[in-house]
Amino acid sequence: MPTRLVQPVTAPDAVLPRAHACLTRWRELVCEVEEGYGWSGPELANDLFCRTQLAAVWRLLPEKVRTARQAELEALDERFRAATIPFPGHEQLTGQWWTWRVPRVLEVEPGLPRHRGWPMGWEMMPFPKPDQVDVVE
Repeated sequence: MPTRLVQPVTAPDAVLPRAHACLTRWRELVCEVEEGYGWSGPELANDLFCRTQLAAVWRLLPEKVRTARQAELEALDERFRAATIPFPGHEQLTGQWWTWRVPRVLEVEPGLPRHRGWPMGWEMMPFPKPDQVDVVE
């Protein structure tokens, strides 16, 4: 039987630490994306798991905690939206909207090959690189 890599968080004593850890990682990732994301598309998908986990535990938090931290989460979400663009055709998504966005600034090693404008590590994107995405060497 396969082992689950991530156990669901339902125990009350686990919710607060998990939420705090996910919010901290989300803040770090937002800063990284704002400065210019230097990893690949698959790595971004992996990094975004912190926001997915945060969404899962957020509803389990005590109302008092959610109220106290809601403005912080909303501010981070807005900063991420400003530092990214939506996938074409996914502009109005709700739910896990963060999974359908790409950073506006991608930092890459000089001289890497490009495919449809995307640098290596992003060539799997299902659309040509939008003009709003800058690739910085």
